[in-house]
Amino acid sequence: MSPLWICLRLPRLPLEVFRPRWCPELPVAVLDGGQVCVASASAHQAGVQPHMRRGGVLAVAPRTLLYTRAPEQEEALRERVAMALLQFTPCVATALDEAVLLEVSGSLRLFGGIRVLCRLVRQTAQQLGCSTVLSCAPTAHGAWLLARGGRGTRRTMRLARLHARLDTLPIGVLPEAGPEQAWLAGLGCRTLGALRHLPRAGLRRRCGPAMLDALDRAYGDTPALLDWLEAPPTFHARAELPDRMTHAEHAQHAADGLLAQMLGWLQVHQYAVTHYTLHLEHERGRQAIAPTALEIALAEPTWQHAHLTRLLRERLAKLVLTAPILAVGLSVTQVQARAPLSETLFPEPGGTAQDHARLLELLAARLGPEHVLRARPQADHRPERANHWEPATLPAPCSARPAAPSTTAPALPRPAWLLDAPIPLAVHGHAPHYGTPLRLVSPPERIESGWWDGDTVMRDYYVAMDDGHACYWIYRERRSSQDHAPARWYLHGLFG
Repeated sequence: MSPLWICLRLPRLPLEVFRPRWCPELPVAVLDGGQVCVASASAHQAGVQPHMRRGGVLAVAPRTLLYTRAPEQEEALRERVAMALLQFTPCVATALDEAVLLEVSGSLRLFGGIRVLCRLVRQTAQQLGCSTVLSCAPTAHGAWLLARGGRGTRRTMRLARLHARLDTLPIGVLPEAGPEQAWLAGLGCRTLGALRHLPRAGLRRRCGPAMLDALDRAYGDTPALLDWLEAPPTFHARAELPDRMTHAEHAQHAADGLLAQMLGWLQVHQYAVTHYTLHLEHERGRQAIAPTALEIALAEPTWQHAHLTRLLRERLAKLVLTAPILAVGLSVTQVQARAPLSETLFPEPGGTAQDHARLLELLAARLGPEHVLRARPQADHRPERANHWEPATLPAPCSARPAAPSTTAPALPRPAWLLDAPIPLAVHGHAPHYGTPLRLVSPPERIESGWWDGDTVMRDYYVAMDDGHACYWIYRERRSSQDHAPARWYLHGLFG
């Protein structure tokens, strides 16, 4: 399989990160050395030009928000983007000029082709607040030069086509040719194609081997040696917010970027997350407020971005903040090895167990865990205590080995509907009545239990039928020999 590379070139500083949410059209500019290096479209319309100084910007556009360039933040952003892109391929490397390289030849079939994969890569970068230039080529350095030249709108799949496109690029896109660009222009050599037609021996003596080596890597004549990104053994990520957020759902955009990084980390280690924590950081310094920790426990291990995002959105919508949010952090606390995919030929009817668990998690996040319950059996013979209700998102207990069926007596039927409290029945002529006389149609089932907690029951249960052939589950209280009161009957369950 021939290699295929995607190059994602990030902007020098992503203005989307700094664009204020309360007024997205407000002009924004970034200063480097006191001069404008990047400006938003609205700033350009207001008259802000490159290399303009602070005073000039405030003179022509007083409402412009000015930020100072921070190279360390740019490098941190590129590392976050590279971590998030690990969910598409394990072969991810960083390159010069704020670029990230991905070798995706082994991922095309998994994600449905190069068009879909390029769209997913671009969307992932946008989740972290980056507008990018994306290119695709059979060589890593060739894809990087196409992105650097701003010609990444089309995908180049064949090596011959890549050569034709590289030949038209100006020499300025090749960093190694920068010191000799004026000399080459004097020779009439202004494109990479013209540079390749010059004598190699003379170029090597005049310019050194670095420029020719870069050309060979771009055109595929020599392989590229890259340092692959290695994911850490544990995951913790943090993102500063552009301004104070007074509502928890406003931090969803930053949380989506953290989730994208977590998915890349999970994909590399072949993990599925079961528990993670979202930290919402507040004031610092003298008036410091402890971060708000939002614990996300999953009923089933998952690594699906859509489910994690939707579940987190539901939880943030219900969260009431005590103070504005300044930053968001995410840490993974529990993971499991990813289970292999089902090998069945036909899909399971009604969805898989993972689909059922995701539905319960979304219902619990929207309605509250106390409103989505399930029954858990208890080791107690008393029917009213044989199970209890618990949140449906809690981990299911380990099922005990079923007891061997009895060969002495058949199992007696139990009703599907058990009343909250037994209803006393009227007795006429030693027979219980519930609207009409009830006729016993089953042998008795004796239950004597509860002596250890002071709530002893001594009952004989029967299946009874009325004149309309409706079946009921009734019992008669057993009395001791000293108790001469008549036996009392109770209705405890209804059959369908």
